[in-house]
Amino acid sequence: MITEEDKERVRQATDILSLVGETVELRQRGKDWWGCCPFHHEKSPSFHVNPSTGLWNCFGCHKGGDVFDYVMEREHLEFPDAIRYLADRAGIELVEEKGKQRGPKRNRLMQALAEAESYYSMMLLRGRGSGPQAARRYLSGRGFGSDICRRWHLGYAPGHGALVAHLRERGFSSDEIVACDLAQQRSGRMQDRFFERVMFPIHDEQGNSIGFGGRVLGDAKPKYLNTKETAVFHKSRHLFALDRAKEQITATGEALVVEGYTDVIALHEHGFSNAVAALGTALSYEHVKALSRFRTRRIVCMFDGDAAGQKAAELSVQYADKTEAEMCCVVLPDNQDPMEFLSTHQAEQLRSIIKQARPLVEFVLEKTLSEFDLSIAGQRVKALEATAKILAPLKGSVSFDRYVRDLSQRLGADVEATKRAVQRVSQSKPNPIAVAALPTQKPVAPAAALEVLCLDDRQQLAAERELLALLARAPSVVRPYGDRLGQLSWADSRHEAIAWAMLAAPVSVSASELVAAATRAEPDAPRILSGGGLVAAAGMDDERKALFLVDVIELYSTRREVRSLQVRLRDTSSDVGLAEKRAWYARASKLQIRARELEQKISSEV
Repeated sequence: MITEEDKERVRQATDILSLVGETVELRQRGKDWWGCCPFHHEKSPSFHVNPSTGLWNCFGCHKGGDVFDYVMEREHLEFPDAIRYLADRAGIELVEEKGKQRGPKRNRLMQALAEAESYYSMMLLRGRGSGPQAARRYLSGRGFGSDICRRWHLGYAPGHGALVAHLRERGFSSDEIVACDLAQQRSGRMQDRFFERVMFPIHDEQGNSIGFGGRVLGDAKPKYLNTKETAVFHKSRHLFALDRAKEQITATGEALVVEGYTDVIALHEHGFSNAVAALGTALSYEHVKALSRFRTRRIVCMFDGDAAGQKAAELSVQYADKTEAEMCCVVLPDNQDPMEFLSTHQAEQLRSIIKQARPLVEFVLEKTLSEFDLSIAGQRVKALEATAKILAPLKGSVSFDRYVRDLSQRLGADVEATKRAVQRVSQSKPNPIAVAALPTQKPVAPAAALEVLCLDDRQQLAAERELLALLARAPSVVRPYGDRLGQLSWADSRHEAIAWAMLAAPVSVSASELVAAATRAEPDAPRILSGGGLVAAAGMDDERKALFLVDVIELYSTRREVRSLQVRLRDTSSDVGLAEKRAWYARASKLQIRARELEQKISSEV
């Protein structure tokens, strides 16, 4: 247990103004300091701190106490953990229960890490030989001159036991050096953990050295090597440059989260001093919680445009409802990273892009949907499976229904079926739509796959298959409608390819030659053309059936375009002009009138 003596040492070492000032802008009035409460929303300051007593209180939410109460409330910690948190902040080693297995003291680990940081920095700035020279060329090539290297304490790790020898000369033991992951024991010998790498020191919120990230200069793997988990370093909890960024995050209410050390440095050097980076891992709940402490209203994730960046964005979605801050996302043009962009663009251009960052959930859903051909019903089913996995962690979110509604409209899916798909994923049960099971694919359970399509799409798919079967059997009755068919949006792009392959064939070809032409355009054509059997068209002669089917396809095609326009109008960004919006409204109104005309016509034909 933590002793009363240690508790009092921690209290005395903690300046309450400094602690509260990390996340609250305080102004002095008399003997007290006042600011807006970090624990509830308010516009007029009702939160005050008395430095002479070490106490704080809010007249709005009626919370108050000492430094331990403040940390418990801010960090959501139990009392013992609050003491440990402040002890780490002050560099105090706690003497806990006797007999407990203990490693080297935390303050000794931090001292060793600080000494390693100084050594690496000296090697970069003053070291001789090919290694330090290569490190300086690498950094210079990225626009990091000696001034930037000094400001950010960048360094070079020569390896080959050089750091171990240096730290031993400074009085650090082998256990201490290994405990902070600066070296490893191999075959009874101590070997430097980092060698021939450019070094990026990692600090905690108070600026203490807690670890490193090393970038290889040659072709060795991995390209980046980070400190392992230690008593002082936790990659899922710490953020690179948070110690430098926290003041600006608090002042602006916005945090930029990027993927790399060099991106953070480039952003800070161009005036974006609210930038941080995750440390060799995806953004975690602890990261989001840490950023939220600084009165953050907006977290902008600037992920790379590659597959890894997309995966990082998907993983971050699960925290969208775990913070009061709005989580947004932006990808730079041509999939550039921030450092690349700033090397050829002005900072104001980047500020403009950041202002237009889209809500993270919408961004990830759209990016995921873009990987599928949504003109094919089976692809829409697979797209639903992929997006259901993204939405599953947000099932309890107040925005969940809106996400589901928008997704359903984009997929042409039934809203309730979309919810059921998300429910299946969240319950970790086998997903019955894992493989699209439409008649044009090798089936699992057709009903399970078709249930995610809205009634309009199911009806249009059936009408398209019926029309294609009629076209193969009696092409002359369908050919007159070629111009109308060319204006429609087909529910399945394969159906469209088959139709045009047969309509483009010479009039004189046989039925078998028509099927062969269709098969060249779409290998699944024989199976599709053998379908049909639309109940509503039963008993009609071929001429009447052709007109009826074209009307049905146009009706559902029209409805789909109306839904698409409605989604665009709702989701459009501010850079879309009023004239374009009016054109979309006009188009949607015209289509709705046409849909009503077709409904009346079809009702009279059945």
